[in-house]
Amino acid sequence: MSIELNHTIVAARDKHAESRFVAEVLGLPEPGTFGPFAVVELSNGVSLDFIDTDEVPSQHYAFLISEEEFDAVAGRLRERRVATYGDPGHNQPGHNTHDGGRGLYFSSPEGHNLEVITRPYGSGGN
Repeated sequence: MSIELNHTIVAARDKHAESRFVAEVLGLPEPGTFGPFAVVELSNGVSLDFIDTDEVPSQHYAFLISEEEFDAVAGRLRERRVATYGDPGHNQPGHNTHDGGRGLYFSSPEGHNLEVITRPYGSGGN
């Protein structure tokens, strides 16, 4: 039996605004709806299901993307004037080059710590 992540619930004060931000920055289709959720479908069949709540604990979500997608995401973040960082603590401005790829961290409007990487950690390189 293989086990795959199917979806995760993402807390937001405004599920529509937060899900649109994530979908737009990542270059994904507009969020859909399912029950109380605003749903962002990722290309691997996993979904981020955003739900409205008064309490939003900061969570970390990392997305593995291609080099071309990295450039596009970085460009969309620049256009929105969203600060990017090379570390999860948001201390080093810019991006990193771990494992021979590129990665960057940024905050969503709700304060989630989002990350895009072009190589999985531990996959080699420098």
